[in-house]
Amino acid sequence: MQIALVRHGQTDWNIDLRMQGTSDIPLNETGRGQALEAAHLLADEPWDAIVSSTLSRAAVTADIIAERLGLEVVERDPRLVERAYGEVEGLTKAEATERFGTDWPGEESFDALKERAVAAVDDVAARHPVEHLVIVTHGTFIRAFADAVTGLETRTPRNAESIRFEGGPGAWVPSEGMVLV
Repeated sequence: MQIALVRHGQTDWNIDLRMQGTSDIPLNETGRGQALEAAHLLADEPWDAIVSSTLSRAAVTADIIAERLGLEVVERDPRLVERAYGEVEGLTKAEATERFGTDWPGEESFDALKERAVAAVDDVAARHPVEHLVIVTHGTFIRAFADAVTGLETRTPRNAESIRFEGGPGAWVPSEGMVLV
């Protein structure tokens, strides 16, 4: 099985460097264009199914990709949402640090996110046993998954960038697009 983990397109909060987390912030026009570009880059391969996070920025990105590829989004899974940042959602990192220091109330730990990301991707892949699966999700979620399955520190993908893995539940290997820090 091959999976492409695709980060959603740009939002206004991405431009302002605000932490979105589980806040449901919509794509902006640039983000919609990025979703079309992501679809164009995926179009050369035989994708079988698309799954997305329930947050609108990922769901709309998935819808745009699906339409371009002639597929339907087969599932919207709430476990694919971004890392929860608690009370600092909507703030920049500088604002959050000024207000709360480095202990942000309600923030999901990165280790907890890694566990959630691997469990969610493994479960989605097991429930959709196709050859080629697109999963549209979020930047820190993708980085957590990549870090967990490789044991290395990776970078957060850019908006609408895809990171590819091969294998299956419990045995993912990076195949394309992953960049180490």
